[in-house]
Amino acid sequence: MTMDLGLLVLRLLLAALLCGHAAQKLRGWFGGAGLTGTGVVFESWGFVPGARMALTAGVAESVGALLLALGLLMPGACAVVVGTMAVATAATAPNGFWAQRGGCEVPFWYGAVAAVLAFTGPGSWSLDTALDLPWASGAAWGPAALVVGLLAAAVPLAARARVLRGRRTLTLVEDGGTEV
Repeated sequence: MTMDLGLLVLRLLLAALLCGHAAQKLRGWFGGAGLTGTGVVFESWGFVPGARMALTAGVAESVGALLLALGLLMPGACAVVVGTMAVATAATAPNGFWAQRGGCEVPFWYGAVAAVLAFTGPGSWSLDTALDLPWASGAAWGPAALVVGLLAAAVPLAARARVLRGRRTLTLVEDGGTEV
């Protein structure tokens, strides 16, 4: 019973943090920049169009948070959070690890906790268990959620890489060099 209570508390805490993280993007709450301001930041990171990418990230974080809080469809919920946070980690990693320098500490931690929950399952106090869904426990669901999340993250990260390569080429040409 103590383990189930711990998993419930962990799920609810992560869900609350993800809701706040999403609300910063979607609504500008908690000191966030809203879709317009977050879109500008996303564009600077190479995610275009920025506002649409911010909306996508905010919705994914909200859906992942809701499912985690309910303990419903846990492998999918964890994959959504892992994928979204992998993208955010990659975008902020050039600033280092620690958050006070704009680093990737926060998205890395959110994604890591989601990965751990994918391996442990939601616990007995969850809708997955109440509905007797097959992924309420089992060691195979953790790796599956991790792989699916990271594969999903590859899509926006590949698009970002193309944008950043294009910017480097443009900068080289503008600086009087030849196109590479």
